Amino acid sequence: MSMITALTWVPRGAAAQFPTKYDVDEKELARISRLAKLQLEDAEEDLEEARNGEAEEKHSASDEEDDDVNMTSAKGYVFNSLFDQLALNCPNTSPRDADDDLKEYDLDHYDSDHSASADPNGSGEPTSMFGNARSLAYHDSNAQDPYITIPDDEDEDDEREELQVLSSDNMLVAAKVEDEVAHLEIYVYEDEADNLYVHHDIMLPAIPLCVEWLDLLVGKGLVDTNTRGNFVAVGTMDPDIELWDLDTIDSMYPNAILGQASTEPEPSEQNTDGANNNNNKKKKKKRKKSQKPNNTHHTDAIISLAANRSHRNLLASASADRTIKLWDLTTQTCAKSYNNTHTDKICSIAWSPSIPTVLLSGSYDRTVCAADMRAADPSQPARWTVESDGRV
Repeated sequence: MSMITALTWVPRGAAAQFPTKYDVDEKELARISRLAKLQLEDAEEDLEEARNGEAEEKHSASDEEDDDVNMTSAKGYVFNSLFDQLALNCPNTSPRDADDDLKEYDLDHYDSDHSASADPNGSGEPTSMFGNARSLAYHDSNAQDPYITIPDDEDEDDEREELQVLSSDNMLVAAKVEDEVAHLEIYVYEDEADNLYVHHDIMLPAIPLCVEWLDLLVGKGLVDTNTRGNFVAVGTMDPDIELWDLDTIDSMYPNAILGQASTEPEPSEQNTDGANNNNNKKKKKKRKKSQKPNNTHHTDAIISLAANRSHRNLLASASADRTIKLWDLTTQTCAKSYNNTHTDKICSIAWSPSIPTVLLSGSYDRTVCAADMRAADPSQPARWTVESDGRV
């Protein structure tokens, strides 16, 4: 099954002309380890629960298995006894004749034979899988190898030219699910050649439901609001929002995650005391099991995203947990949570093009609301009732 779940355009000229390769250094590994820490702990807890369930099932079925083993052992003993008795009654056969025949070929030492096939006297080198490895030639660089005629620079130049994005090209981001594998496909459309092709792709951990393009640098140290970036925010069936850099090829992990993972403390802020660490783990387990709406992160799937084009550091998200959250991309935290706007899952949100602080939302409760995000508690927004699920 192949299905495209969401689409978004990238403005022409926003993509870098020559995308960069993803480089994994010590700093990047430390960042990935910190972002994935909560996910790894959740996976370990799920694995432990699964193992406990399997142990209980095995314990309940152990009595039946013991009975089967005892019956099989008894049948085997009776069969061996009858076989030995028949062999003794036959004068021309013996129970050990088969073993005596195999001794002639010495099969017990078949794998440990080190005799050289080239030298019948056995004075040659022992045979091995890589017996001719000593005769191989090694070169410090490919330039010294006479069999390599294409320089490395030419390969790099060809690859760089293939990945080039012209200012006249159009870029499209598609969230796709194919054979239970979720990923983003970044398309490039060449106007002059009338050619549409996949420039590169990004693997996702869950089924994507919405994508939103961002022009702010995220996850690269201090955020400068004057600089422009080429990022995409992805909402999936998981309660977290992933931010990916579209100008980086072969990315392994998102530049930032908005949600429960982003609320984890930095390594320098964590306590070194063993008792405190145990208390932190208990709190994480309780928070994982809690599915109640809160003011820091979503607890259900992300259905819709909307970036504010006037205030570039603001990103709004709507979730199946019936809440709308306003994220500050400079700090990667939730600035405000609106928990009482709708009574059912919120399926669509959009910023007003004329008033940048007004957000329009539609829900499965068949209502559409318009709320000013500057209000401290917009619990009484303008509300309209529609005949079907609200889409804005």
